[in-house]
Amino acid sequence: MRILVAEDSKSLRNSLRRALQHAGHAVDLAANGMEGLAAVALHAYDVIILDIMMPEIDGLAMLAELREQQNPVHVLLLTARDTLDDKIAGFRAGADDYLVKPFALDELLLRVTALGRRAHGIKQPLLSIGPLELDLGARIVTRSGTPLDLTAREWRLLECLARRVGKVVPRSEIEECIYDELVEPMSNVVDAAVYGLRRKIGRDLIQTRRGLGYVLSP
Repeated sequence: MRILVAEDSKSLRNSLRRALQHAGHAVDLAANGMEGLAAVALHAYDVIILDIMMPEIDGLAMLAELREQQNPVHVLLLTARDTLDDKIAGFRAGADDYLVKPFALDELLLRVTALGRRAHGIKQPLLSIGPLELDLGARIVTRSGTPLDLTAREWRLLECLARRVGKVVPRSEIEECIYDELVEPMSNVVDAAVYGLRRKIGRDLIQTRRGLGYVLSP
């Protein structure tokens, strides 16, 4: 998934980026609501982790702007505000989940995974696609019961295709899934990533639609 972390604490932003990237996600960062809105204008995100108390534009104002724009992205509010009134205000502003600081990192990762499944209409953490079985929470994939060893980028690509199984995923959307702000995509990176994944899961499962993109199909 591609995730935006909008948080004014630099140390927390970087910690969340490391943890989310380790979990196989592409991550962008914003230090305030203005930077967050600018990032949303450039990229389509699966999940936004949003602090409330940020300078320039706070989290609730950013969230209100997103909902006014009819942006359906799933938003997890991450904040030190812990009263019932604060939570009610967050949900009324359009939040999908609410987590109070300090928090357990494992819980945040589970909530992000759940929001990602919800964003793509997936209720179960396990996906079966032909001989493949994907555990989206544990980031484990097997083929006919045999575990496959994927790199973080290969997992991002497979997850991106699996969440839209049977549908064409454009090259531009694949780039959004597998690269974060630290990487500058090149012209052949998608082809190279698909080639590497095909070698591991089987060439028959990923089909090319010339001029359109790729399809994962059983």
